[in-house]
Amino acid sequence: MIVTHDVAGVRVVTLDNPPVNVLSFALCAELLPIIETASADAQVRAIVFTGAHEIFSGGADVNDFNSDPTPEMKTIRDVIAAMERSEKTLVAAIDGNALGGAFELALACDYRIATKRSHLAFPEIGLGLLPGAGGTQRLPRIVDVQAALQLMLKATRLTAADALANGILDEVVDGEIVEAGVALATREAGTKRRLSERRAMLRKGVSLAALPFVVSQAHKLVPPEENGGYAAHKLIDAVEAAVALPFKYGLARECRLFDELVRSKPSMALRHVFFAERELTKIPGLSEIQPQEVAKAGVIGGGTMGTGIAIAFADAGIPVTVVEPVDEQVERAKQTIFGMYAHQVQRGRLDQAEAWKRGQSIAFTQEYADLADCDLVVEAVFESMDVKREVFSKLDAVVKRSGILASNTSTLDIDEIASATTRAPQVLGMHFFAPANIMKLLEIVRGKQTSMQTLATAFAAGKKMRKVCVLSGNAFGFIGNRMLFDYAREAVFLAEEGVPPYRVDAVLKSFGFPMGPFAMFDLSGIDVAWHIAHARPGVMTGRTKIVDRLYEMKRFGQKTGAGYYTYDKSIGSGREPIRDESVEALFAQEAKRAGIAQRANVSDEEILQRCLYALVNAGAMLLEEGIALRAGDEDIVYIYGYGFPPYHGGPMWYADEVGVKNVYETILRFRKELGPHWEPSKLLSGKGALAHA
Repeated sequence: MIVTHDVAGVRVVTLDNPPVNVLSFALCAELLPIIETASADAQVRAIVFTGAHEIFSGGADVNDFNSDPTPEMKTIRDVIAAMERSEKTLVAAIDGNALGGAFELALACDYRIATKRSHLAFPEIGLGLLPGAGGTQRLPRIVDVQAALQLMLKATRLTAADALANGILDEVVDGEIVEAGVALATREAGTKRRLSERRAMLRKGVSLAALPFVVSQAHKLVPPEENGGYAAHKLIDAVEAAVALPFKYGLARECRLFDELVRSKPSMALRHVFFAERELTKIPGLSEIQPQEVAKAGVIGGGTMGTGIAIAFADAGIPVTVVEPVDEQVERAKQTIFGMYAHQVQRGRLDQAEAWKRGQSIAFTQEYADLADCDLVVEAVFESMDVKREVFSKLDAVVKRSGILASNTSTLDIDEIASATTRAPQVLGMHFFAPANIMKLLEIVRGKQTSMQTLATAFAAGKKMRKVCVLSGNAFGFIGNRMLFDYAREAVFLAEEGVPPYRVDAVLKSFGFPMGPFAMFDLSGIDVAWHIAHARPGVMTGRTKIVDRLYEMKRFGQKTGAGYYTYDKSIGSGREPIRDESVEALFAQEAKRAGIAQRANVSDEEILQRCLYALVNAGAMLLEEGIALRAGDEDIVYIYGYGFPPYHGGPMWYADEVGVKNVYETILRFRKELGPHWEPSKLLSGKGALAHA
């Protein structure tokens, strides 16, 4: 709803559409006649726009992008057009966020003021869109084109101070924002400062003749259209129009480009990701449960993963005690923590006092008894069931009875781990992804007896650590690794059939992954794959002994400078994979021993389909089995945990994009040509969109 009141000839228009005052079609239909009425009222000298609930507005309602507006519907474009026609002095009084369409509304005003805590941003690029209500045309008329491009392409969140320094705001106020807005409107009543009447600007000292060069450089700095840069290139085109065309024509160009993007596959995929992430906590029965407070945490293991988890707790303001019996490992962990916080101070991300506070909140001990008063303890030791059962038995004996015990295992049975304790309802999996203090994904794994309060507490703790939390049932590999194993299988099978690892990786990188499967194996470690394969025969291996051979040769990957690739520390970062023909020869030798025929003409299409459709099929099976709650959950796991390109929406959305029927029929062909391991999920044989399963 919209609330209005008058103060001495100033009409105050308050957006009141909780929780974030979105500028939905419905709200715009209400706002438009209010503006038109005020503009026609001789008693009104100025209009002040503000927002309720300590927020100006979160911008447009993303749900509205999925429907085509009819002539009767009113959008933020209609609202801003009415503002543009108005002869009243318009003031945006911003408290809190002014994002997207709300930022555009503010730019359509004559004056803009904000409180110190306010932020302004154009986040549309993250949805595969561009500001579509004049933002690409007005912003380059208040800051130069290069700065405007940076702000929009990077979705930069401007603080009020930054916006003031850039001339976007006229004032930053300490007091009550509406009072300040009314005071400004009263002082400036009768004044118009339409940005549409200004010229767009290139950087000082750069002539208009340089526009083609500026634009071409901008195009070169963003990804290609087919690899995630579609919206970025359209945005650059829109900003170019702001300089090259009169305002009304530039606005028309922006409108056309926006409408193209709304219907594009990348934007639809990114909007799916947006909504899927917001569905994650919608778990039956969870919303009614009050989580326990986590005032103190514990971590078992001071290795790379345990140290990262400890940092994640410290960054969330939760003191943490790490149990690590090896003095040398404690020193390495402390150096890691010190170095990480020192780096953040150097980069200006933390001040020295806050960095010191966080570092000091991580304590080390050799005694389990020091975890007695912990509310949540996360185990991060070697991936062995015997080791983990021993750890949980010790924790059960010392941690207070209300304490929750979590395992960071990536594959092992949570129920079996819980059986080593007398508190199975308070045991679950919390699978962090390395590096744990940086990677956003957290798989929360529910055992048969895990209580809803334990789940609620884990989700609350994850949220406090700024993690994207996804619920998984208890199955080998959970969601992410269970799907990964089938993806890895096909990559290795292809190499056994004579496709060089570098070519498999090139196809997957071209699709949009940050690295291909073999580079990923080298990053995580061939020794890790070897241990998993021996604990669970048939997993992480092909039909040959290739992993055994690499393990025997101590080619463990990046950590040893050789795995499926070689790595040269004297070249760049030392982490770039270098093709190793000896490994290709090793694949050929092992394939000959196993009787695997070599194939000369495997297409890029087959490489892509075999790897991606293996992911899709495994994901569909997890949905069938109830391990994953929603297809969108699986998409989020793969985007945040494994680098699946978000502009393809995740593996399950991608299946919809290419057609589930096509995926199913291709898998049936693979079963016939390649073997029974390509048994399709029953879910793929049905009708409808898989990503909505």
